[in-house]
Amino acid sequence: MSDAQRTRDGVLAALVRVIDPEIRRPITELDMVAGVEVDAAGHTTVGLRLTIAGCPAARQIERDVREAAESVAGPGRVSVDVTVMTREQRRAMTEKLRGGQGARTSQFGPDSLTRVYAITSGKGGVGKSTITANLAVALAARGLRVGVVDADVYGFSIPGLLGLVGPPAPGSEKGTAVKPTQVGDMILPPIAFDVKVISIGMFVDDSSVAVAWRGPMLHRTINQFLTEVYFGDLDILLLDLPPGTGDVAISVGQLLPQADVIVVTTPQPAAADIAERSGVVARQTGQTIYGVIENMAGIVQPDGTVLDIFGSGGGAEVARRLGAGQETPVPLLAQVPLSVPLRSGGDTGLPVVLGDPLDPAAIAIQAVADRLATRARGLSGRSLGISPR
Repeated sequence: MSDAQRTRDGVLAALVRVIDPEIRRPITELDMVAGVEVDAAGHTTVGLRLTIAGCPAARQIERDVREAAESVAGPGRVSVDVTVMTREQRRAMTEKLRGGQGARTSQFGPDSLTRVYAITSGKGGVGKSTITANLAVALAARGLRVGVVDADVYGFSIPGLLGLVGPPAPGSEKGTAVKPTQVGDMILPPIAFDVKVISIGMFVDDSSVAVAWRGPMLHRTINQFLTEVYFGDLDILLLDLPPGTGDVAISVGQLLPQADVIVVTTPQPAAADIAERSGVVARQTGQTIYGVIENMAGIVQPDGTVLDIFGSGGGAEVARRLGAGQETPVPLLAQVPLSVPLRSGGDTGLPVVLGDPLDPAAIAIQAVADRLATRARGLSGRSLGISPR
């Protein structure tokens, strides 16, 4: 074997380590390497095909390709020839990623091994989105492949909670959510803290504009998120549902009947009636109530006493009521105390489970993540014709 051939083979082997930061697959698997040529003087040229013109990760990919190739050919002995995939090449790549399935096929149907959790609440303002964002990040920190669908179309907040917000546009005080990359008819979700995220907030140019859609438009949007957004092989998918029992909750029940539901409520007993309704709707669509999370629970004072600002017992009461309709009891998964770091982490886009992991709220959320992380992947019991859990 000639020196040039050895160099070429070595560079190709090194390029396997280069991962597309958006798709999270080796560029060699994505047919992004057009070729490797080594001339008589030992200079190596790598042909790199980007998925689209203006690819936001272009610089990072080119840098990683150069570093990988130079680890074999030597510093300064590599050139990277950057081109863009043709329409046919993009189509072939998206078909490969989908495993031959059509663009309108849900990735999370009854045959999926992904655990799906719909995070819901009876009313707004209970911190459901904050719980979802922190839970997703905590699960990803445990090595799981996690995705989040921000299904709260009217009140989208997941991008901000996860720091997926760019600088303000000229004349605006607020930054807009990071835009996803579109490759053909495939949407690549932005990634924050190793969590893949999609939200309607990523498709509006002004975060202050109200989304005023009727039921059919809402259903189509949720269906598009589940079919056209490429999440890859996830261990867990979390859906942040809007409060109440409206169109989105019904659509999610129809599209993902195998999903487990986690109900978020607050401690006051008066909230139990409202929170219970969201669980009842989920059960009516065939979903299973997995558990209840009580948010805004009591604060432990310096003297050890607990200050119950919003009362107590609401979470346990919701769990008791929802458990009455299932074969097994519905557990109270956690009582997350009121926490300044939890709130401030949401404002800055740094979830408390990472920014202040010893905060009592972070510890409570991490305990739920530990519980979910130990559940094995597998087909839903409903898809196999057996009773759930």
